[in-house]
Amino acid sequence: MRDCHNREITYLRLSVTSRCTLRCGYCRGGAQEPAQDELTGDEFVRIARAFAGLGIEKIRLTGGEPLLREDILSLTERVAALDGITELAMTTNAQRLPGMAVALKRAGLKRINISVDSLLPARYRAMTGGGELAPVLRGVEEALAAGLLVKLNVVLLRGVNDGEVDSFIALTKDRPLDVRFIELMPMGERADIKLRVTTDELLLARPFLEPLPPRYPGQPASDYRAPGHMGRVGFISPISHKFCAGCNRIRVTSDGMLRPCLGVDSEIPLRPALAEPDDAALIAAITDAAFHKPQGHTFSQAGFRAKDMSRIGG
Repeated sequence: MRDCHNREITYLRLSVTSRCTLRCGYCRGGAQEPAQDELTGDEFVRIARAFAGLGIEKIRLTGGEPLLREDILSLTERVAALDGITELAMTTNAQRLPGMAVALKRAGLKRINISVDSLLPARYRAMTGGGELAPVLRGVEEALAAGLLVKLNVVLLRGVNDGEVDSFIALTKDRPLDVRFIELMPMGERADIKLRVTTDELLLARPFLEPLPPRYPGQPASDYRAPGHMGRVGFISPISHKFCAGCNRIRVTSDGMLRPCLGVDSEIPLRPALAEPDDAALIAAITDAAFHKPQGHTFSQAGFRAKDMSRIGG
């Protein structure tokens, strides 16, 4: 698929639940939707199959927390097996990951992004509304041992966890993992932009980081490596270094809304198309929405207020 700005859309972020085990302030503001509002596993697979037929090659299962779904292993296996899907990834907070990494790998998962905003147990607990750091660290090690490509996602908040940047970079020394620092986005009601730490100031303070070529086209992160380290350090800068011109992704929320752009509050309901006996209406809705994908996000526009990230899919 190509949009009206001639960008090739090859990446679907499929949110399979808005429920979560944590309450990170920059992500979750309001109440979460109940499980009965989520699409069924069959509906998610039907949507994924339609996207694959239109040229989507990579799918990421997101949430909320996708490991809360009881059918997550079978859903992973079914999506990974679809014709045309060359890569299946997942984003998780890893609270439930210990004991599941090997099964996820066997089901067809190739990459896993783990959200972890502090390496200090008390701070992690405070930032996540009661989460425990120990299972996250166990999940990281188990995912690496299972052969998954592991990326750690860190949202930096000024005066809160920005003093841990070098501790996170140190994790890449002896492990083949990526640590990615993500600029705070103005999502939901509790994301205070005064807390944003920009990529430029992080790089200015760390001239030792060496730039690397991207792993794949359209990736949002600018990659670097500390000398002698196995892993990578990435910076995702949607505000200070807008990367919309190369965006190749589209999103579907857990309640069946197709969202062409994270940073534009425009959604197309897919449930009416899913009620049809064949996929003609579903394919038409996807094709039209992809073609009219906005040229860029509207985060910087006055009055912009998006849904909570948990309701869109991280």
